[in-house]
Amino acid sequence: MVVEGRGGPLSLTIGGVRTRLSDLAEQAGVSTATVSRVLNGKPGVASSTRQAVLAALDVLGYERPTALRGRSAGLVGLVVPELTNPVFPAFAQAVESILAQRGYTPLLCTQAPGGTTEDEYVSTLVDHSVDGIVFISGLHADTRADHTRYELLRGQGIPIVLVNGYAPGIDAPFVSPDDAASIDVAVQHLVSLGHRRIGLAIGPERYVPAQRKVAAFTAALVRHGLADDETEARRHVTSTLYTLEGGQAAAAELFASDHTAVVCGSDLMALGVVRAARSRGLRVPQDVSVVGYDDAPLIAFTDPPLTTVRQPVEAMAHAAVSALLTEIGGDLAPRTELLFAPELVVRGSTGVAPRD
Repeated sequence: MVVEGRGGPLSLTIGGVRTRLSDLAEQAGVSTATVSRVLNGKPGVASSTRQAVLAALDVLGYERPTALRGRSAGLVGLVVPELTNPVFPAFAQAVESILAQRGYTPLLCTQAPGGTTEDEYVSTLVDHSVDGIVFISGLHADTRADHTRYELLRGQGIPIVLVNGYAPGIDAPFVSPDDAASIDVAVQHLVSLGHRRIGLAIGPERYVPAQRKVAAFTAALVRHGLADDETEARRHVTSTLYTLEGGQAAAAELFASDHTAVVCGSDLMALGVVRAARSRGLRVPQDVSVVGYDDAPLIAFTDPPLTTVRQPVEAMAHAAVSALLTEIGGDLAPRTELLFAPELVVRGSTGVAPRD
């Protein structure tokens, strides 16, 4: 690396490629002097500032100088169920970024139908002597799954953190969104717009988050006077898959029974509901309102922009990594489930209920 400054703007050469320090400084939001200190390995720079400069190098497409390639503090496995749902890449990116800032190298394990299973990934991670594993929406969230697999990991002294789904008896920290609160804010919003026929499109009910959402939804309908009891309220729930096609199938059933609003278990399902509405000649939101869940990247740019309940991905990722590193450090993180409050993001897919 060479830093130049005489007779022109400061620049650096990395791997034979030259760029101006001012470009990096602007991207990182720091001074050129700070950039120079980071690139030359000088002391007196805050960790967050150093990370911002390194991120600027990455964003602008420059290879990091050899001297800045820090030695990994260890390996951490990150197991996610899939990447087709945009919320899981968002989780993976958030967790990986935080781990990297703490000096750890993340190993991403992505499942797919017919591909490598969670147990197979875990076996590989153990073979690589990982320091810990973060599971996002894993088998711990499946009430039909055998949870002794996690106890076996703990028996081997491997710290784990389980995200999105609680299973009593597992010796690990849990981090989840408040599923009940997410349903409450969505139903309250639709009721305030005058909707009286509100349906829920949800994924398979063997999973803890789906069970919690269904329980909260049926209770909310009774509380708002939209059903006499929870048995009647169950008639407004349709379980399919957390996919666009699943949302479309659920919507076909709900629209056939004259629902004017649908709360969905994921943004992908909500997009399927919008598609189903249009295929029936219904307008969103003039004829039907749709509420998603997750607020995944780019959802704000759909047509119409989707009203959704934002899953607090960044906050949950920070909590999960913090708990894992506490465990790796030899201390116990709390075993109670840490719940994060949702945020309703109102956009163009919800409107006043149509008149009869």
